[in-house]
Amino acid sequence: MDKLGFGTAGFPSKAPKKDPIAALHIVKDLGLDCLELEFAHGIRMRDESALEINRTARKLGITLTAHAPYYINLNAKEQDKIDASINRLLQTARLAGMCGAYSMTFHAAFYMKDEPGTVFGIVKRYLKHITDRLVDEQNPIHLRPELTGRKSQFGTLEELCELSQEVHQVYPCLDFSHDQAKTDCNDFEHFSQVFERYRKALGKSALGQMHIHVAGVQYGSKGEIRHLSLKDSGFNYKDFLRACKEFKIRGSVICESPELENDALLLKKTWEQLSEKKSAKN
Repeated sequence: MDKLGFGTAGFPSKAPKKDPIAALHIVKDLGLDCLELEFAHGIRMRDESALEINRTARKLGITLTAHAPYYINLNAKEQDKIDASINRLLQTARLAGMCGAYSMTFHAAFYMKDEPGTVFGIVKRYLKHITDRLVDEQNPIHLRPELTGRKSQFGTLEELCELSQEVHQVYPCLDFSHDQAKTDCNDFEHFSQVFERYRKALGKSALGQMHIHVAGVQYGSKGEIRHLSLKDSGFNYKDFLRACKEFKIRGSVICESPELENDALLLKKTWEQLSEKKSAKN
């Protein structure tokens, strides 16, 4: 990808709730670069609508990502729940691929009091099954298990980097509000360490096709409680963007703040200011 783009998780607040085409035009008019299609509460879209979204996004130059349903747990105790989770991931991947999304994120599993190593093996086995199906269908969409924000959830940086090394077509989705909730770290040095670990695991080229989530966050002893706007939180977005600049990050930064477009525009404006300063120095 040729740049780092900024956009919203779901439709901007100004967009009609059930009109993705209008939402894409509003994203473009706002000066944003990307949009995450939210299937978090269900996979409801006709194929014809998906193809129209694809055509419109290409015409407007808007990059698309997607979020699969929340109710996924590849480590569920009941096999029917695992089967339903696999089906939801496949359905989302197919529909998101038709829309033209390059990447799809999801919360992969809960530990359910099992050992992390055991859960890792289970998630790996099922994701391998899913990616094999996608390869057969010639669907190149990236599956992105998300860096999670609660201690009960599978998805540490180490788990996701190792998983991505072992399963084709799988990459981490780096959610930096979740990362802050788990690590209580929030500065340039920490952001740089995250990107360096990612680069070491997946190679320099992987930094050029990233899928990132950003928001303010309230958290406690068990991790994430809720998202906050950037101005109402202590998230150090300037250092985050400095680290992005340092590591030449490309791809999509998706804002999940309660003030979707305002904070996405704040991130983009700050990024452009950093770019101008760097150009002036050179």
